[in-house]
Amino acid sequence: MPEVYLEGLTKRFSDVVAVDNLTLKILDGELITLLGPSGCGKTTTLRIVAGFTRPDKGRVYFDGQDVTDLPPERRNIGMVFQNYALWPHMTVFDNIAFGLKVRKLPKDEIRRRVREVLEMVRLEGLERRYPRQLSGGQQQRVALARALVIEPQVLLLDEPLSNLDAKLREEMRFEIKELQRKLKITTIYVTHDQAEAMVLADRIAVMNRGRIIQVGSPDEIYSSPTNEFVAQFIGITTLIEGKVRDLTDEGVALVESEDGLLIRARAINVTKGERVKVSVRPEHVIMSRTPLSGENVFKGEVEKVAYLGNITEYRVKLGKWILRVQNTGSRLFKEGEKVYLKLDPFNIVAVKLCEY
Repeated sequence: MPEVYLEGLTKRFSDVVAVDNLTLKILDGELITLLGPSGCGKTTTLRIVAGFTRPDKGRVYFDGQDVTDLPPERRNIGMVFQNYALWPHMTVFDNIAFGLKVRKLPKDEIRRRVREVLEMVRLEGLERRYPRQLSGGQQQRVALARALVIEPQVLLLDEPLSNLDAKLREEMRFEIKELQRKLKITTIYVTHDQAEAMVLADRIAVMNRGRIIQVGSPDEIYSSPTNEFVAQFIGITTLIEGKVRDLTDEGVALVESEDGLLIRARAINVTKGERVKVSVRPEHVIMSRTPLSGENVFKGEVEKVAYLGNITEYRVKLGKWILRVQNTGSRLFKEGEKVYLKLDPFNIVAVKLCEY
């Protein structure tokens, strides 16, 4: 399967810059997710790769071949759309076989390929049904099978699970990941769902306002965000703004918050004297009724308690900030209770403010 290289892509719609000088390499056989809020440019980027949208600037390469000027049908890509785009008057078999018929493959070859892909997506026996006779999950599998049956070089998925209910969405994440690994097909997956991206991706490209903000493995994106946008968009966090008063050779920053708290945190590409935000994840805070020893220990007050079954989440006032803290199990603290908080200096991070 090919490596895909996007070089300096820019696309404008009137005064709106949908994609802004975007450069990204997708490795051979890799599944990468384009993750970001609505309107960040991720679907436009996918459509440029597919050939449905032409960039104003920049080039698209498949294994070093410039395909920017090729129409979609000559790029050998498979695409799964958000609304599945199945032909309602065609059976499952005919929907899946459509691309093969257009390519004028022999009937025996078409039947063989359709049978194989039906088995792959676990739809054997449903080939005579129509889309209206299928569940949402089955329709999604038909759309995936239609994309895979043509044996594409590159698979493009545009929020394919967004119309499914939460439980089915969770199941389909693992099915898509298993299929992609089995086929080793180079895949670009667009989503605004951070959990989906974390489960599926080999790497995540976080986008905002047409730009790629950070690219990395799910662990890198979560644990070492490059700025406040990434820290806040991925997972749950509290951002405490302050100034770097000191910076050690080991990469630990001493940050003084706006209200005078002195917090030690891992430094992610920040400098002494710079204004930053400290990202504090709920699982990186220890809460106790009795005093705690060590660094980053502060006094706070529980403002809100939310019992969620497997965890209890607290909103705790610390100076002018409201920390989100999670503990496993039942409610251990009550609203209005005074507590001690310890912020883990090895896991909380000081990150850059957003430039835009």
